[in-house]
Amino acid sequence: MKEKPYFSIAEVAKILGLSRTAVYNKVKKGQIGAIRVGRSFAISDKAIKKLIKSVKGAPLESREKKEIDKVVSRTIKEYGETLKRLGAE
Repeated sequence: MKEKPYFSIAEVAKILGLSRTAVYNKVKKGQIGAIRVGRSFAISDKAIKKLIKSVKGAPLESREKKEIDKVVSRTIKEYGETLKRLGAE
């Protein structure tokens, strides 16, 4: 079977195992690259492959790792005692 260059939101939802609403919201937020075709969106095969690669545990970029470390540090600083108590339960 020949690969399709573009997919609808419903098709992408099925591929990713998400709801159509979740995929639509990700498109609107710019998390999934898509082009507008009339009142619908078309999502390229490349965008889907990139998204699947990022979901399946591709190595993080340095910038992403630094951002995650920063958020984790802030969370531990703000909620450290609460986290310790939850861990003890």
